[in-house]
Amino acid sequence: MTEERDVVIRLRGIHNQFGRQVVHHDLDLDVYRGEILGVVGGSGTGKSVLLKTIVGLQTPQAGEIEVLGYDLRRGGEEARDKVDDRWGVMFQDGALFSSLTVRENVEVPLKHVPDLDPGTRAALADLKISMVGLSWSAGDKYPSELSGGMRKRAGLARALALDPDIVFLDEPTAGLDPIGAAAFDQLIHGLSRSLGLTVFLVTHDLDTLYAVCDRVAVLAEQRVLVSGTIEEMGRVDHPWVHDYFHGPRARAALTAKGET
Repeated sequence: MTEERDVVIRLRGIHNQFGRQVVHHDLDLDVYRGEILGVVGGSGTGKSVLLKTIVGLQTPQAGEIEVLGYDLRRGGEEARDKVDDRWGVMFQDGALFSSLTVRENVEVPLKHVPDLDPGTRAALADLKISMVGLSWSAGDKYPSELSGGMRKRAGLARALALDPDIVFLDEPTAGLDPIGAAAFDQLIHGLSRSLGLTVFLVTHDLDTLYAVCDRVAVLAEQRVLVSGTIEEMGRVDHPWVHDYFHGPRARAALTAKGET
C-alpha cells in the first residue's frame, strides 16, 4: 500500500488566456509538502504565468486553486489572507526595492506582523540575511551596490521573512555564472531540507533540476504534459521532453551530478 502524500498546492482545470493567445487550458498539477518541484517548458509555455496565477498576480479565466487546504478561487480575499503569510516569493533578480537597503527590503513583509517593534523587526531581518549566506554588512547596502548573486540571495531572504511553508522561486539561477548558480542550488536545497519548505521552482537550468529537484513538471501543449522524477522524465516519449532530457546539456548535468 503506497503512502498518500500531503498535497499543499492543488490546481485543476486552469485556463489562462491573453486576448486570443491561450497559455494554459485544463491544466492540472499537485505539489506535495516538503518537495522541491521544478517547473520547466519551452518559451511561451507560461511557466512564470503559472507561478503568478497561484500567488494571485494573475487571475485565470477558469479553474480551481487550492493552497494549504484553502480554496483561493471561491474563498476570495478571506482565503488569500489565510495563506499570504504562509508563502514567500522570489522573482527574477530578486525584485528588490531600489530605494531601500537590503535590511529594509527584508523588513517589508515583517511590517504586517502586529506588535512587532522596529528593533525586533531589524533583528529578524538580519537573521534571514545571514540564513541566505550574506555577510552582516550586506544589510546596510542598497541593491545597486550588490552583485547579481547577492541580489538574488537578498530576494530569497525577503521571501523567507515570515517563515513560510511554501517558497516560489522564478528562475533563481538565471544570469549567474556556473559557480554562483551551483552555490545557489546548494543554498535552496539546504534551506528546503532544514526548514521543511515546499519549493515551487520555475527554471530552465538543467543543472538545477538535477541538483535539487525531487520532481519535475513539464509545461507543453497548454498544460502540465507530464510530471515525475528526473529518471521518469528520461523515459517519456515526447519530442520536446526527449530532446530536453537527452540533449548534450542534460548529459553534462547528469555527469556533474555524478561527480558531486
